[in-house]
Amino acid sequence: MTATLIWILVALIAVGVYLSWTAGRLDRLHARIDATRAALDAQLLRRASVAQELATSGVLDPAASIVLYEAAHAARQAEEEQREVAESELSQALRAVFAEPQQVEAVREAPGGEAAARELTEAVRRVPMARRFHNDAVGAARRLREHRKVRWFRLAGHAPFPMAFEMDDQPPAALVDRAA
Repeated sequence: MTATLIWILVALIAVGVYLSWTAGRLDRLHARIDATRAALDAQLLRRASVAQELATSGVLDPAASIVLYEAAHAARQAEEEQREVAESELSQALRAVFAEPQQVEAVREAPGGEAAARELTEAVRRVPMARRFHNDAVGAARRLREHRKVRWFRLAGHAPFPMAFEMDDQPPAALVDRAA
């Protein structure tokens, strides 16, 4: 009788430790999501800032400047619900403005243009990586949250269900090809 109670107690402790470990893992994944989202936000803000700075520099033709400035401004001012759409529109504007390699060369030849083009190239290259890291973290947390043990024991607590950041982040080919 005593041995049975001891085994039951050991089993309950083992289950408790396992559930505690799973809850800790889920908490670490949520912290990783927060960190990757902050990194993604920083990269998106950097890209929009560089695009806006380039649009107001006078290096681009007036039509391209207006298109780029409006898209960058909209991306910087977008509410959270509209952020993905605004960032996708900035990606499309960047591809439209820098569709031709001649436009990139014109920017590079202007005073201070080489540094601006390099900074924009770095910004548009980092956004897809930051988004991929964020979405990978979201995917890992979602997979763990789908397990029965997490749902039954409510190990996620009151944390919101993680959402991936879906946007068009394809960089302008003329910028990426030149840098590669």
